[in-house]
Amino acid sequence: MALIKNNVLFTSLLILVALFGVTVGGTVHKVGDSKGWTMMGDYETWASSRTFQVGDTLVFAYNNNFHDVTEVTHNDFEKCESSKPLMKYTSGSDSISLTKPGLQQFICGVPGHCTSGQKLQIHVLPASLGPVAAPVPRPVRSPSSSSSPSPANAPQYQHQMAPSPLQSGASKSASRIGFSLLALILAF
Repeated sequence: MALIKNNVLFTSLLILVALFGVTVGGTVHKVGDSKGWTMMGDYETWASSRTFQVGDTLVFAYNNNFHDVTEVTHNDFEKCESSKPLMKYTSGSDSISLTKPGLQQFICGVPGHCTSGQKLQIHVLPASLGPVAAPVPRPVRSPSSSSSPSPANAPQYQHQMAPSPLQSGASKSASRIGFSLLALILAF
């Protein structure tokens, strides 16, 4: 009976670590950086300089007397149409967790603001499951044109591990936390 309880606890903790590891490592993106969510931002350029993944959070900071954050469909984003929002936020400091991969669109629902550029479209990537490495071959030495190389002096290839361009410091921390928690669980 005690063995069954330990197995259930162990399995439950492993599941929690797997889920916790993905969400702990998320990056917090303050939309518009120091300018926040205003009509003065270039959100297309802002978004193009970042990578968004499931588990990340968008923080919209704005004066709620003049703005809101309205999540809309792609068609409503293109038309700056806010009458059928997927979600509407009005606190002035909204934290939105990115929970699914794909395109997400946000506009200011105040008339005229979206058409003036207060709109944000992001592409959310699936959550990283830790460091991803790809083999990087060394430069190829070309054999002389008059003879083919023997096995002893054939070009040697060595694969090196390179970090994924999507790997961020935050997700590295999440991996370390996940592995530390896993080691702690295994100690039970």
